Amino acid sequence: MDQTRDRRIRRTRRQIRRALAQLMQQKSASEITVKELVDLADINRSTFYLHYNDIFDLLAAVEQELFDEIYAAVHIHPVSSFEQEGLAFIEEVFSILYDNREICAALVGPHGDMAFLHRIEEMMEENVLQKLREDFPERRSSIDYGFAFCTTGAVGLIKHWLAGGCAEPPREMARLTYRMIHNMMTHGLARPVGEG
Repeated sequence: MDQTRDRRIRRTRRQIRRALAQLMQQKSASEITVKELVDLADINRSTFYLHYNDIFDLLAAVEQELFDEIYAAVHIHPVSSFEQEGLAFIEEVFSILYDNREICAALVGPHGDMAFLHRIEEMMEENVLQKLREDFPERRSSIDYGFAFCTTGAVGLIKHWLAGGCAEPPREMARLTYRMIHNMMTHGLARPVGEG
C-alpha cells in the first residue's frame, strides 16, 4: 500500500512540476495562480495544498531539488582533480539538466528565476573558485577573470541548449563545455593578468 501511495505522490508532483514549467514559459511565477496550475495539472486544489503552500513554495521546492542534485555532483567530483574529474562532473550536470529539461528551461528562460542561477553561481564560486585561488595564489586575478568568463559562457551555453530543446545529447554538450573550459584554464590562464 505504501508503495502505491508513494508512486501516486511522485506522479502528482511530476504533474504539478510539468504544469509549472509550462506556465513559466508564458509568465513569471508571481503571475501564476494556483487555479490555473491545478487546471493544467488536472488535479484538485486540495491535492496541490497537500504538497505546497502556494506557487512560491512550489518554486522553492523545485529549485531546492535541482540545487541539491548539482551540489552533490560538485562534491562527488572534486575540483582538485579537474583533469580527471572535470568531464565527469560536467557530464553529470548536463544529465541533471536534461532529466529536468522542462523546468530548467523555464527557470533560465525569459520568465524564469534569476535568483536560482545566482545561487548556483555562488555555490560554484564557493566550491570551485576558492579551491583554484588556493592552488594558484599568484594568479588570483587571472583565476577570477577566467572563472567569470567560464561561468558566464557555460550559463549562456546551457540556456541556448535548453531553449533549443536539448537537441544535442548531454554527453556531447558536456564534452564541448569541458573543452572550452579546459582550453581557457590551460591557455588563457597560463600567465597572470598584465603579462604579455
